[in-house]
Amino acid sequence: MNILNLFKRKPKHTAKDYIRLFFTGFTMGSADIVPGVSGGTIAFIFGVYEELIDSIKLVSGQVPRLVLKGKIKEAWETIPFHFLVPLFLGIAGAVLTLTNILSHLLTTQPVLIWSFFFGLVLASVFLVSKRIVTWDLRDIAFMLVFTVIAYQLVGAVPVETPANPIAFMLAGAVAICAMILPGISGSFLLLIMGKYEQIIEAVKSFDIITIGFVGIGAVLGLALFSRLLSYLFKKHHDIMIASLTGFMIGSLRKIWPWKETITSRINSHGIEVPVIQQNILPSSFDQTVVYAILLCLGAILLIVALERLQLTKEHTQDVDDPKFAKEHKKALKSQEHK
Repeated sequence: MNILNLFKRKPKHTAKDYIRLFFTGFTMGSADIVPGVSGGTIAFIFGVYEELIDSIKLVSGQVPRLVLKGKIKEAWETIPFHFLVPLFLGIAGAVLTLTNILSHLLTTQPVLIWSFFFGLVLASVFLVSKRIVTWDLRDIAFMLVFTVIAYQLVGAVPVETPANPIAFMLAGAVAICAMILPGISGSFLLLIMGKYEQIIEAVKSFDIITIGFVGIGAVLGLALFSRLLSYLFKKHHDIMIASLTGFMIGSLRKIWPWKETITSRINSHGIEVPVIQQNILPSSFDQTVVYAILLCLGAILLIVALERLQLTKEHTQDVDDPKFAKEHKKALKSQEHK
């Protein structure tokens, strides 16, 4: 089957849609590389989060059941290639092309890089929280509880774990679940588990075996976790949004740009890396601080612009929908009679 046919099944999707999905995936992949930033947050901002969860649930549930029943063609046509292919190509592209660059920038320009990501997450807190129309005491309570949980979690001290297949599979399962959950950084959980550096090195050196075990764990984690998330969003939408908002607020502790290292260790390459750090204010208002503030503000403006573009796109799609247009005309006539 020609791969181009995969995209022809969804005539409503244009070249711009595929480019947007690729860019969304690329941004998600870029965020997932950095400890402290969640790719799930980016998916939320771009308006593809719930579709992503539902697509993963579909591919890991209904598709295998159809295959086991011998309905291969039906299973193939059920897979939402028009959505998943460009999105995951973008994620893979970011991981393969930006891993070395981001690692270098985090080492040489940590304040500037963290300032940009701090702005991204700070703006995202407000955008995600807006999904709850009316906040009640229960929602506020969940937000506060999960803010504290996230704040404590991101302050945890990294541990050492064995470099064996089971450990890599477990790391892949845990990290991928966090990566699709807004407010929780999969990369940071890998850091706490002592697997971040090992997996980054595997990607840099194209260690297919290690990457394969991580991938197997990720697939298993996605298959199980996507169902739980889908259920929770459908049954307890506002509580989930409040909890995710809290996680994002608490995670800001990790990505505050200015830090003081309390303890450090020597990694496998003989380089000293921080273990425990505490947030501090900049010692002086110099050029770096000005650049950091500008980058933070730029990130906030970028998120606001992306949200407006997404809202404009959704409004255009609604207006173009015949059912929506018909209901809209009825509403206008009703107002005229009144």
